[in-house]
Amino acid sequence: MNAVTPAKPATEGLAVSVAAPAPAMPSLAARMLPRLASVAATVLPPLVVVAALFGLWEWAASGPGATLPPPSKVWADSAELIVNPFYDRGGLDKGLGLHLAASLQRVGVGFALSAVIGVALGMLVGSSRLAMRGLDPIFQVLRTVPPLAWLPLSLAAFREAQPSAIFVIFITAVWPIIINTAVGVRNVPADYRNVARVIRLRPHEWFLRIVVPAAAPYIFTGLRIGVGLSWLAIIAAEMLIGGVGIGFFIWDAWNSSNLSDIVVALAYVGLVGFALDRIMALAGRAVTRGTAAQ
Repeated sequence: MNAVTPAKPATEGLAVSVAAPAPAMPSLAARMLPRLASVAATVLPPLVVVAALFGLWEWAASGPGATLPPPSKVWADSAELIVNPFYDRGGLDKGLGLHLAASLQRVGVGFALSAVIGVALGMLVGSSRLAMRGLDPIFQVLRTVPPLAWLPLSLAAFREAQPSAIFVIFITAVWPIIINTAVGVRNVPADYRNVARVIRLRPHEWFLRIVVPAAAPYIFTGLRIGVGLSWLAIIAAEMLIGGVGIGFFIWDAWNSSNLSDIVVALAYVGLVGFALDRIMALAGRAVTRGTAAQ
């Protein structure tokens, strides 16, 4: 009998491909851990510093000879201002939110005027040597005048508190806007000017396509400085002109010997000023994206 040769398996001699196991997806906790660590690294240090400062303040202001209220007394005296900033009992008896809204309205109008006029004058001074020689010395003299020194003249001219306060804001914020805009226009790179000559850009095209984008970082630097100065000026001006506003609220609380209300108002002023600065910085980054930082 002939020996029967066993049949070879069908797969013999063929490469058997085995699919590699799919990598395990990281769990939600593993994905969130780096983000939480980043947030903690950003948030925890200032929180620790603030907690330490509050503890030091509580200790220093709780002594027998202390003249300023500790945080515990500020909360006890002014809790309503903190938790209900928008109450309105008529007249000048309003919450801090309404006083801040009135101040922000004045700042918005005054700063808008200073931005429009400041950028226009800065463009003129930066692009014209004749205008620079005629106007720059005047600007350099006027910008050194303290903001509140303008208040008596503005009251005499407008005879009303609201436009007087707006004028003080305008005259305070306009100088850094003019100066930074003019510097930005004068610092347009020479290569840009050469390219504009080669492709024969018209004056308005040169201005819109070359000058404005190149000067934008300088312009927003001036706007950022101007909005901060506007907020400082309105607080001081409202202390003198009266009416609804955060500056008047602080002065009225001082006359009433209510130091706790002053502390709360100062905290609000600082937070709003910080928010205005951040908003202007974000607007500047959005508008100047793609341009070289100056």
